[in-house]
Amino acid sequence: MRLSVIGCGYLGAVHAACMAALGHEVVGIDVDAEKVAALSRGEAPFYEPGLPEVLTEAMASGRLRFSTDIADAAGSQVHFVCVGTPQKPGEYAADLTYVDASVDALVPHLSAGDLVVGKSTVPVGTAARLAATVSTAVPGAMLAWNPEFLREGFAVKDTLTPDRFVYGVPSGTDGETATGLMDAVYAEALATGTPRIVTDYATAELVKVAANSFLATKISFINAMAEVCEETGADVTQLADALGHDERIGRRFLNAGLGFGGGCLPKDIRAFMARAGELGADQAVGFLREVDAINSRRRTRMIDLAREVNEGTIRDKRIAVLGTTFKPNSDDVRDSPALDVAAGLARQGAHVVVTDPQGIANARRRHPELTYVETVAEAVAGADSVLLLTEWAEYRDLEPDDLAGLVATKTILDGRNALDPVRWRSAGWAYRALGRP
Repeated sequence: MRLSVIGCGYLGAVHAACMAALGHEVVGIDVDAEKVAALSRGEAPFYEPGLPEVLTEAMASGRLRFSTDIADAAGSQVHFVCVGTPQKPGEYAADLTYVDASVDALVPHLSAGDLVVGKSTVPVGTAARLAATVSTAVPGAMLAWNPEFLREGFAVKDTLTPDRFVYGVPSGTDGETATGLMDAVYAEALATGTPRIVTDYATAELVKVAANSFLATKISFINAMAEVCEETGADVTQLADALGHDERIGRRFLNAGLGFGGGCLPKDIRAFMARAGELGADQAVGFLREVDAINSRRRTRMIDLAREVNEGTIRDKRIAVLGTTFKPNSDDVRDSPALDVAAGLARQGAHVVVTDPQGIANARRRHPELTYVETVAEAVAGADSVLLLTEWAEYRDLEPDDLAGLVATKTILDGRNALDPVRWRSAGWAYRALGRP
């Protein structure tokens, strides 16, 4: 099939490359000429494992190209809208400027029978409004909503072999036609038994924000338990293990630590709260305010711990921070707990030396006042304390003895409960972690 992908950021670039890998003829459209030029050279503009290989192969096949001209989308049967929906400055609500602009720019190039497919995360009610815009401007053109469920670090796998498809389609014949087109796009995954849920616009829009809200709630729940554990001397990691054996609860996302960040969970739950308020359903999601507050407190608590292990003050202390990204296997530092803590330490007078396998360039743009180095050895040299804030594999696998001769003081704070406290304490280190005695 001929497909267009409007917006070639994280979601769009991955989607375009993967659709071409599945055999479709794809054109990716973006207003950023520099980004388009990089993608046209087969260069991913961000770090995502597996994407460079898929992108290179797709470009070599001739099935994938990129353009800054929206007119190049004409002639495609299905048009995916993959632009961002950031949080509005000073508000919780989502900014739909890019979604609206994309649809408005695309409309003059649509034909009857074309399908516009929204993949961006939007407030409920957006799809119905955009469907009216599309069908009014181009009779016979249709709109569907197909939320994405990508995990950074696993985006290629999640696109090629997703755990489910959700289609939000109109009622009647148009809905049947839209479903048929979507099935044709995703034929390969559907043939292997991937579940498919066909529903209305509102339900499809809610699936993504409801899923993110549930995950955020589970993370904040175990972090709330970590706060209780710190007051009682209990061990939150053992608590999570015990809870996880209950099949109704499960162990995944019960890892206490610095909490969640990135470009999705924080802004999506805030936008959900804002939209619920507009609809008069704010009481139904009021618990998300506490979820958000618990998440923010984890960052403050880590700075408090740093002060505690440094005899009450971090002023003029040399602190090594391992990790800037919000999670491993990514270069994304948006709303990163790790980078937030590093900046907070610096504001309180510490000399903060930061390293990360992939996130240094992005972190430096946001916080140029910090000192950045390439290796763990450089970061911990002469450190009064070491903070592990992003659980990259190379940090989880660190050997206590390898660092002992480099630091000024053998003190480590485990912000992700990723290390074995027995091993580190046995090697003579003072070990502290969130929610553990």
